[in-house]
Amino acid sequence: MAARRTAATAAAGSGEDTRSVELDELMPWSVRPLRTGRSWVSGPDPAALRARWERLAAAEGAEQERLFCPSRSRTPHTPVAALPGRSTGTGRFAREPGACPDPVRIAHGPFDEQWLLPDHRLIDAARPELWRVGDERQLFAVEHGYVPRTAGPALSVTHLLPAGHAPAGRPGRIRPLYRRPDATDPNLAPGLLDVVRTRLGPKEAGPESVLAWILAAALPSPSGCRVPLPADAEVWAAGVSLGRELVRLQLRGARGGERPRLPGGRRPYVRAALPPRPAGIVYDTEAEALVIGDGRISPVPAGAWEFTVGGVRVLELWFERRAAAAVGAVPEGAGADGLDAVGARGWTPEWTSELLELITVLALLNGLRPRQEALRARLERASLISRDELRAAGVLPVPPSVRRPASVLGHQEEGPEGQFALL
Repeated sequence: MAARRTAATAAAGSGEDTRSVELDELMPWSVRPLRTGRSWVSGPDPAALRARWERLAAAEGAEQERLFCPSRSRTPHTPVAALPGRSTGTGRFAREPGACPDPVRIAHGPFDEQWLLPDHRLIDAARPELWRVGDERQLFAVEHGYVPRTAGPALSVTHLLPAGHAPAGRPGRIRPLYRRPDATDPNLAPGLLDVVRTRLGPKEAGPESVLAWILAAALPSPSGCRVPLPADAEVWAAGVSLGRELVRLQLRGARGGERPRLPGGRRPYVRAALPPRPAGIVYDTEAEALVIGDGRISPVPAGAWEFTVGGVRVLELWFERRAAAAVGAVPEGAGADGLDAVGARGWTPEWTSELLELITVLALLNGLRPRQEALRARLERASLISRDELRAAGVLPVPPSVRRPASVLGHQEEGPEGQFALL
């Protein structure tokens, strides 16, 4: 038994684990991360995005071109199709920019919620197929990319449009749970739900149960996330229960759920006000406190501070992005008078509230790690549903058609320069 576990573990590290199935086979339709082409179209402060738009729209000629940061895909003179569900312009920005669209909340990266200007003229690759299926019932599984010898989750779940940025390593794929709006046409291998209901029960097990299992049991590998499927109903139930709790915490109260809260006495509070332009962040281990300049937040469990994705501390990266935005810092190589520097107004009260919530989420997720480790230990001993069984059931191989976006249009979408096209 020990030899079998050692072999399975070694195989998982090489991407050749025969005791698990690739996530790409369980959720076959995936989309690459968004590619904005210019950093100024997204950020943690929606007011800054509006100010950037206004400056760009007011500029003319060569100045507008410079501020825009042209790429091969987008310039101020590029006509484009409208983003699904959005009424922004499709003509050339230089000719008719129009009113600033309301920034939309996005999942910029793991556990980092930011804002985006939803105008297709500004975004190199907005992934319209994600916008078409994004609604109040959709969930997105986002792979974090494989980084050897690092701890942390293999993927996360969000209800927001995910940008797919990875803190380190190659960005992972984005996998919607449903291929069409209104929670229809699950993005699961055909026949997988029948196998789950027949072998594992209960009979009403649905797509969200499968997603919960994947979130609880997925392991990173060089070839992508791998997921063992147990043949034991008790192991499956334990994993689904754990996965549903992971989903609940990561949705942060969305879809009618309760916002995550730590028990009384363990909730983080601002003990000293954060400075308007903080320069750095330090963790005081003995006091369980985040020290941000003269500001102080406690208690902050060590597990929240040490929580990593791709080997990068989530809290540290989250803070660095906002500290840079507070002073209008620009990306390396960018001009100091570009749009990235527009709108800097110091540290905002909203960021402090978001920081307290993020600490809470990470602390609670860290508290679930013993359950995840226990589940993985059970899986090492458990019988698994084999690839041969999945082939016999017709689940594998996955047909190429389900790897492509579904046809979801019941109406015309506006194309470039106001033309219409049916997709």
